[in-house]
Amino acid sequence: MENNFKGHFIRDVRPGSIAEEVGIEPMDRLIAINDQEIKDIFDYQYLTESSEVNVLIEKPDGEPWLLEIEKDDDEDLGIIFDNGLMDDYKSCHNKCIFCFIDQMPKGMRETLYFKDDDSRLSFLQGNYVTLTNMSDADVDRIIRYHLSPINVSIQTTNPELRCKMLNNRFAGIALEKFKKLCDPQYGIELNAQIVLCKGINDGAELHRSLSDLYSYRPSLKSVSIVPVGLSKFREGLFPLEPFGMEEARKVVEEITYWQEKSFEETGDHFIHASDEWFMIAGLPIPPASLYDGYGQLENGVGMVRLLLDDFHESLDALKKAAASDQKLFDYLKNFKYTYTVVSGKLIHPYIVDMMDEAMAFCSGLKVNCAEIINHFFGEGITVTGLLTGQDIIGQLEGRELGDKLLLPQNILRAGENYLLDDITVPQIEEKLGIDIEIIRNEGDDLIDRLFRLSENGFRL
Repeated sequence: MENNFKGHFIRDVRPGSIAEEVGIEPMDRLIAINDQEIKDIFDYQYLTESSEVNVLIEKPDGEPWLLEIEKDDDEDLGIIFDNGLMDDYKSCHNKCIFCFIDQMPKGMRETLYFKDDDSRLSFLQGNYVTLTNMSDADVDRIIRYHLSPINVSIQTTNPELRCKMLNNRFAGIALEKFKKLCDPQYGIELNAQIVLCKGINDGAELHRSLSDLYSYRPSLKSVSIVPVGLSKFREGLFPLEPFGMEEARKVVEEITYWQEKSFEETGDHFIHASDEWFMIAGLPIPPASLYDGYGQLENGVGMVRLLLDDFHESLDALKKAAASDQKLFDYLKNFKYTYTVVSGKLIHPYIVDMMDEAMAFCSGLKVNCAEIINHFFGEGITVTGLLTGQDIIGQLEGRELGDKLLLPQNILRAGENYLLDDITVPQIEEKLGIDIEIIRNEGDDLIDRLFRLSENGFRL
């Protein structure tokens, strides 16, 4: 081991874990496992898979502890590191023509401007990577450690066009790494994404890309197509235009062709359109069967369908329960509550329909559906997840909001209590003079909160 290696700081130890049993504590440092230096979380996971592990720990006073641990195969030691990756994140080397981070205004918190492009985060968190900053050794390491699945942002399989779109002369060559990872002999599963830009990688180029990607099955499990997001802060950036209704319909037609081909040949649909395409095209959201188990849900594929189906299933369950449970029936008969529900422009019509159904069932329920226009990023940004606190405050201030304001969880940063513009939920409450309740993006949670079921002892 190199003399300057200081190990990995241990932030915490899970109660009842192996680490706690053998005396590993917060503030210790992990130096080595089986006499091997640990580069990152994947070294750690790989080396702790076996039933016999030698762990070298350094205590805060510098005392080394060599621990011989016997455990079940794949049993976790229970160590929580200060940095979940156990290494610095790899930043993006591209300057993509569609990058949303380049379209953000100045003055926001620093972390929002960091562009990650790290295959390890793809495995850990589902992030999409371009492979442009990945070495051949990195690819071999993915194969050796069997890091799977890996999510890759392809954009196009045309090497020259990919170089143009990513503004990186190595972007075309990086497709060879994708090809290697898709080799069935390695057993690596991958998912791909295409950010579609009007007049750039759509039309014939999209057809070419989907045809090429189709040949990478079965290692490549799915491909999602998402429209480019365009904020109002694009001065000096590559000129891009939003998709209109007819153009969106052509995209859906292309995707439908491949879905039908794939389903006939393999029994799954493989290519998936994000929800925005159907909204832009004015087409109905497809049934759940077309989403193959919602494998790309976090990429906006099937979120609306899942929400609608869960909502209706939960509402139907509530209706049946009320018909057979006198206590619940009486509770709903006397129920009186008024909410305001916040949403972005795209999902708003679906929210209105769901709330109308809920109010038709219970006369004491009143819901105001507030469509918030995104003035912060520009009216072209219509998804709920990019709403800001200042837009919510500015468009709701002075309005009668009822008993509570319901905000969807996806407008908050992961695990935090603030929105993209750093305005916190308590600040919104103070400005609007109303209590806020955060709702998970799930139909059953929406039904539960609308009718205050759990807090009053009712379970569906």
